[in-house]
Amino acid sequence: MDVAVLVSGRGSNLKAICSAIDAGTCAANIVGVVSDRKKAAALGFADERGIPTRLVSLRKGDDRSLWNEDLAKTVASLNPDLIVLAGFMRVLGSPLLERFPGRIINVHPALLPSFPGHSGPQDALDGGVRITGCTVHIVDAGVDTGPIIAQAAVPVLDGDSADSLHARIQVQEHRLLPAVIHQIAVGAITLDPLTVGTPVTDPARSLTVPDV
Repeated sequence: MDVAVLVSGRGSNLKAICSAIDAGTCAANIVGVVSDRKKAAALGFADERGIPTRLVSLRKGDDRSLWNEDLAKTVASLNPDLIVLAGFMRVLGSPLLERFPGRIINVHPALLPSFPGHSGPQDALDGGVRITGCTVHIVDAGVDTGPIIAQAAVPVLDGDSADSLHARIQVQEHRLLPAVIHQIAVGAITLDPLTVGTPVTDPARSLTVPDV
Protein backbone atom coordinates (compact mmCIF):
# COMPACT_ATOMS: atom_id res chain seq x y z
CA MET A 1 0.00 0.00 0.00
CA ASP A 2 1.41 3.36 -1.05
CA VAL A 3 1.43 5.90 1.78
CA ALA A 4 2.10 9.64 1.87
CA VAL A 5 3.16 10.97 5.27
CA LEU A 6 2.56 14.58 6.32
CA VAL A 7 4.87 16.02 8.98
CA SER A 8 5.72 19.28 10.68
CA GLY A 9 8.53 18.42 13.09
CA ARG A 10 11.04 15.75 14.14
CA GLY A 11 9.24 12.88 12.47
CA SER A 12 9.39 10.33 15.29
CA ASN A 13 6.24 8.61 14.03
CA LEU A 14 7.63 8.64 10.49
CA LYS A 15 10.73 6.89 11.83
CA ALA A 16 8.54 4.35 13.63
CA ILE A 17 6.65 3.58 10.42
CA CYS A 18 9.93 3.14 8.54
CA SER A 19 11.28 0.85 11.28
CA ALA A 20 8.16 -1.31 11.06
CA ILE A 21 8.47 -1.46 7.26
CA ASP A 22 12.11 -2.49 7.59
CA ALA A 23 11.14 -5.17 10.11
CA GLY A 24 8.48 -6.56 7.77
CA THR A 25 5.62 -5.76 10.17
CA CYS A 26 4.05 -2.94 8.17
CA ALA A 27 3.03 -3.69 4.58
CA ALA A 28 3.43 -0.15 3.32
CA ASN A 29 5.58 1.80 0.89
CA ILE A 30 6.15 5.47 1.68
CA VAL A 31 5.87 7.30 -1.64
CA GLY A 32 6.51 10.75 -0.24
CA VAL A 33 6.87 12.94 2.83
CA VAL A 34 5.19 16.35 2.74
CA SER A 35 5.84 19.14 5.24
CA ASP A 36 4.59 22.65 5.88
CA ARG A 37 7.90 23.59 7.50
CA LYS A 38 11.19 23.92 5.66
CA LYS A 39 13.21 23.17 8.79
CA ALA A 40 11.27 20.05 9.78
CA ALA A 41 13.85 17.44 10.77
CA ALA A 42 11.61 14.75 9.26
CA LEU A 43 12.49 16.02 5.79
CA GLY A 44 16.17 15.33 6.40
CA PHE A 45 15.38 11.83 7.64
CA ALA A 46 13.29 11.16 4.54
CA ASP A 47 16.07 12.45 2.28
CA GLU A 48 18.54 10.09 3.94
CA ARG A 49 16.25 7.16 3.15
CA GLY A 50 15.73 8.26 -0.43
CA ILE A 51 12.05 9.07 0.12
CA PRO A 52 10.77 11.91 -2.08
CA THR A 53 10.00 15.06 -0.11
CA ARG A 54 7.75 18.02 -0.81
CA LEU A 55 7.46 21.38 0.92
CA VAL A 56 4.18 23.30 1.00
CA SER A 57 4.94 26.11 3.42
CA LEU A 58 2.36 28.38 4.99
CA ARG A 59 3.70 31.69 6.25
CA LYS A 60 1.94 34.41 8.16
CA GLY A 61 -0.22 36.39 5.76
CA ASP A 62 -0.37 33.68 3.08
CA ASP A 63 -3.73 32.90 1.52
CA ARG A 64 -4.93 29.80 3.40
CA SER A 65 -7.31 28.74 0.63
CA LEU A 66 -4.49 28.74 -1.92
CA TRP A 67 -2.32 26.78 0.49
CA ASN A 68 -5.06 24.19 0.88
CA GLU A 69 -5.23 23.82 -2.90
CA ASP A 70 -1.45 23.55 -3.20
CA LEU A 71 -1.32 20.93 -0.46
CA ALA A 72 -4.03 18.85 -2.12
CA LYS A 73 -2.30 19.00 -5.51
CA THR A 74 1.08 18.15 -4.00
CA VAL A 75 -0.21 15.14 -2.09
CA ALA A 76 -2.29 13.95 -5.05
CA SER A 77 0.81 14.05 -7.27
CA LEU A 78 2.25 11.24 -5.12
CA ASN A 79 -0.80 9.06 -5.89
CA PRO A 80 -1.06 7.54 -2.40
CA ASP A 81 -3.52 4.89 -1.31
CA LEU A 82 -3.44 6.31 2.23
CA ILE A 83 -2.39 9.62 3.80
CA VAL A 84 -0.95 9.58 7.30
CA LEU A 85 -0.68 12.70 9.45
CA ALA A 86 2.31 12.05 11.70
CA GLY A 87 2.77 15.21 13.72
CA PHE A 88 1.32 17.47 11.03
CA MET A 89 0.26 20.62 12.87
CA ARG A 90 -2.26 22.06 10.41
CA VAL A 91 -6.00 21.55 10.09
CA LEU A 92 -6.72 20.15 6.63
CA GLY A 93 -9.01 22.06 4.30
CA SER A 94 -11.70 20.71 2.02
CA PRO A 95 -9.50 20.34 -1.12
CA LEU A 96 -7.47 17.49 0.39
CA LEU A 97 -10.37 15.99 2.34
CA GLU A 98 -12.53 15.88 -0.80
CA ARG A 99 -9.80 14.30 -2.93
CA PHE A 100 -9.17 11.53 -0.39
CA PRO A 101 -12.41 10.96 1.53
CA GLY A 102 -11.98 8.41 4.29
CA ARG A 103 -8.34 7.81 3.30
CA ILE A 104 -6.57 10.17 5.70
CA ILE A 105 -5.64 9.10 9.23
CA ASN A 106 -4.07 10.94 12.15
CA VAL A 107 -2.42 9.96 15.43
CA HIS A 108 -3.35 12.15 18.40
CA PRO A 109 -1.76 12.15 21.90
CA ALA A 110 -4.95 11.65 23.92
CA LEU A 111 -7.85 9.25 24.22
CA LEU A 112 -10.34 11.01 21.99
CA PRO A 113 -12.96 12.34 22.23
CA SER A 114 -11.27 13.70 25.36
CA PHE A 115 -8.64 16.42 24.93
CA PRO A 116 -8.65 17.23 21.21
CA GLY A 117 -6.37 19.94 19.88
CA HIS A 118 -2.66 20.65 20.07
CA SER A 119 -2.07 20.24 23.83
CA GLY A 120 -3.48 16.81 24.67
CA PRO A 121 -0.89 15.80 27.32
CA GLN A 122 -1.17 19.10 29.20
CA ASP A 123 -4.95 19.02 28.96
CA ALA A 124 -4.93 15.52 30.47
CA LEU A 125 -2.85 16.78 33.40
CA ASP A 126 -5.09 19.81 33.85
CA GLY A 127 -8.15 17.56 33.73
CA GLY A 128 -6.85 15.39 36.57
CA VAL A 129 -7.34 12.10 34.71
CA ARG A 130 -5.37 9.01 35.71
CA ILE A 131 -5.43 7.39 32.27
CA THR A 132 -4.74 9.02 28.92
CA GLY A 133 -3.09 7.67 25.77
CA CYS A 134 -3.18 8.00 22.00
CA THR A 135 -5.75 7.62 19.26
CA VAL A 136 -5.55 6.82 15.56
CA HIS A 137 -8.59 8.21 13.79
CA ILE A 138 -9.99 9.16 10.42
CA VAL A 139 -9.49 12.83 9.59
CA ASP A 140 -12.58 14.90 8.87
CA ALA A 141 -13.26 18.64 8.69
CA GLY A 142 -13.18 19.09 12.47
CA VAL A 143 -10.29 19.14 14.92
CA ASP A 144 -9.67 15.52 16.02
CA THR A 145 -13.37 14.71 15.55
CA GLY A 146 -13.21 11.89 12.98
CA PRO A 147 -14.14 8.26 13.62
CA ILE A 148 -11.80 6.43 15.97
CA ILE A 149 -9.90 3.42 14.59
CA ALA A 150 -7.73 2.35 17.53
CA GLN A 151 -6.43 3.55 20.88
CA ALA A 152 -3.68 2.75 23.37
CA ALA A 153 -3.82 3.65 27.07
CA VAL A 154 -1.06 5.30 29.12
CA PRO A 155 -1.28 5.95 32.88
CA VAL A 156 -0.75 9.44 34.23
CA LEU A 157 1.89 9.20 36.96
CA ASP A 158 2.36 11.36 40.02
CA GLY A 159 4.82 14.10 39.19
CA ASP A 160 4.26 13.88 35.45
CA SER A 161 4.92 16.96 33.37
CA ALA A 162 3.41 17.47 29.94
CA ASP A 163 6.79 16.51 28.44
CA SER A 164 7.27 13.31 30.44
CA LEU A 165 3.69 12.21 29.81
CA HIS A 166 3.96 13.00 26.11
CA ALA A 167 7.17 10.99 25.86
CA ARG A 168 5.42 7.88 27.21
CA ILE A 169 2.41 8.49 24.98
CA GLN A 170 4.74 8.63 21.98
CA VAL A 171 6.08 5.16 22.82
CA GLN A 172 2.56 3.87 22.29
CA GLU A 173 2.04 6.01 19.18
CA HIS A 174 5.12 4.39 17.67
CA ARG A 175 3.56 0.95 18.22
CA LEU A 176 -0.04 1.76 17.34
CA LEU A 177 0.30 3.82 14.16
CA PRO A 178 2.37 1.30 12.15
CA ALA A 179 0.05 -1.49 13.34
CA VAL A 180 -3.01 0.39 12.10
CA ILE A 181 -1.35 1.13 8.76
CA HIS A 182 -0.50 -2.55 8.38
CA GLN A 183 -4.02 -3.69 9.16
CA ILE A 184 -5.41 -1.22 6.63
CA ALA A 185 -2.91 -2.52 4.06
CA VAL A 186 -3.91 -6.16 4.57
CA GLY A 187 -7.63 -5.43 4.70
CA ALA A 188 -8.20 -6.14 8.40
CA ILE A 189 -9.47 -2.58 8.82
CA THR A 190 -11.63 -0.86 6.22
CA LEU A 191 -11.70 2.90 5.78
CA ASP A 192 -14.81 2.89 3.61
CA PRO A 193 -16.70 5.97 4.82
CA LEU A 194 -19.88 3.87 4.99
CA THR A 195 -18.36 1.29 7.33
CA VAL A 196 -15.60 3.17 9.15
CA GLY A 197 -15.71 2.66 12.88
CA THR A 198 -16.54 -1.05 12.60
CA PRO A 199 -14.51 -2.79 15.32
CA VAL A 200 -11.80 -5.29 14.41
CA THR A 201 -13.68 -8.59 14.59
CA ASP A 202 -10.80 -10.80 15.70
CA PRO A 203 -10.15 -10.04 19.40
CA ALA A 204 -6.63 -11.44 19.11
CA ARG A 205 -5.86 -8.63 16.68
CA SER A 206 -7.35 -5.83 18.78
CA LEU A 207 -5.22 -2.71 18.63
CA THR A 208 -6.11 -1.37 22.08
CA VAL A 209 -2.88 -1.52 24.08
CA PRO A 210 -3.51 -1.07 27.83
CA ASP A 211 0.06 -1.14 29.12
CA VAL A 212 2.70 1.55 29.68
